[in-house]
Amino acid sequence: MKKWGVMAMAGMMAASTGYAGEVHDNFYWLGQINKASCIINADEGLISEEQGTRFAKSIEQVIRDGAKPGAERPNVVITFEPLLIKACGSEEITVLHAGRSSQDMLSTVTYAKTREELINLAAALNTMQGSLLRLARENEGTLIPNYTNGVAAQPNSLAHYLLGYAYAFDRDIERLGEYYARLNRSPMGAMVLNGTGWPLNRERMAAYLGFDGIAYNTYDAGQIYSAESPVEAAAVCNTIALHMGSFIEEIMQQYAQPRPWIILKEGGTNTYVSSAMPQKRNPGLLNRVRTQSSTILAEGTGSLFRAHNIPAGMADGRGGSHKLLRDTASAVKSFNQILNNLVINPERSLEELDLDWTASQEVADELMRKYNVPFRTGHHFASEIVGYARANEVTPSSFPYEKAREIYAALAERDKDIPRELPMTEAEFRACLNPASIVAHRAVKGGPQQHELEIMLKQTEKKLEQRIAWAESLSQQQKAAAERLNEDFARLLE
Repeated sequence: MKKWGVMAMAGMMAASTGYAGEVHDNFYWLGQINKASCIINADEGLISEEQGTRFAKSIEQVIRDGAKPGAERPNVVITFEPLLIKACGSEEITVLHAGRSSQDMLSTVTYAKTREELINLAAALNTMQGSLLRLARENEGTLIPNYTNGVAAQPNSLAHYLLGYAYAFDRDIERLGEYYARLNRSPMGAMVLNGTGWPLNRERMAAYLGFDGIAYNTYDAGQIYSAESPVEAAAVCNTIALHMGSFIEEIMQQYAQPRPWIILKEGGTNTYVSSAMPQKRNPGLLNRVRTQSSTILAEGTGSLFRAHNIPAGMADGRGGSHKLLRDTASAVKSFNQILNNLVINPERSLEELDLDWTASQEVADELMRKYNVPFRTGHHFASEIVGYARANEVTPSSFPYEKAREIYAALAERDKDIPRELPMTEAEFRACLNPASIVAHRAVKGGPQQHELEIMLKQTEKKLEQRIAWAESLSQQQKAAAERLNEDFARLLE
């Protein structure tokens, strides 16, 4: 094994991981809504066949004009409609607005844009999960120190540590899916508060625009959920940001050491040289993603303040969710760059373990398992060994067995219920202080032992396959809905 190795492949995951496509602007979605309205009104006899064709040509003209370089692309209903009137040459076309309002139309636009950003975020998370799992596979045998309360606590497998984050990010993707199910309900036809007397077919509108169905209660559809949605988006994005920030900070701890066991590959956009101190290689990528994560948390908290203490229907709390999802996807992509540019030194991490007493609990565990010495008694014994070692600058691998026997004998003098002499042999004592022992001897489900690592790797890999298929199905649903709408609209133009 090479002493230093970049635990990353040159290429990213080649497999498709979802939509990762264009997020359309308000103008596009207002055009889609008008296309759908025209088709449904014509099909259901609410306007004449002649009107349907003429109005469709006017809509097509506005969309075509808006696609020209530098052309006007209005983003609200009240500035989009005058273009329709101009293209039609008459206000007669405003019959299409019957059964609609700016409220339900712009809510629909917001949910549609948020949906596209959500699918892109799901794709970014899937790609990042693939990198995380590959890294875990490559480091099943790498032993590292883990920390609690900022202090080295126990040895662990790097693969087990990475899988912990894989499970966390999988929950994030799961939350994203739960949010999508609530988001992807169409408010079209809810109008402002209580619906409309115009019999606009809400189900057909929903299908044409790629929604799973309608947001049933018309008051909730545009007045309540429009303020709730950004808060839920923030909740999903906040946990993603928390997980990225935590991971980054664990790496940053190593940068404070003269010989870290995990760092970024130098150069490119990963690191940069200090302008004053030539020895410094500042981890710019880590700093940037941490800043992105903190900004996501700030933006997410802002959505709560905008939405609270206002009556339903106010504009304060609406919108912003699509931008937050986009910013989170950008941060996740940068986080994936971190995963693909980590340099790990297994020998150095093992050396760090041997400089501290993170395996000392295994002494107490072994005395209890094999010799029926109460755990707390064994804990006192191990703690006194550590106290002596630190006072005398002795490492675990060099601790004298005879001194361990002496410490144990003094403890036995105070506790008559334990064996008079240290029952474990020198070989057993040495094995307990070997970091590999404490990792291998974990016996519970979900631990770092090889058998359990394999179970968890297979679990998370299977889940990732499912998440990729889910994200791809969402993108295909949107493409299919747009194709249906465009095909039916094209027939109306004939």
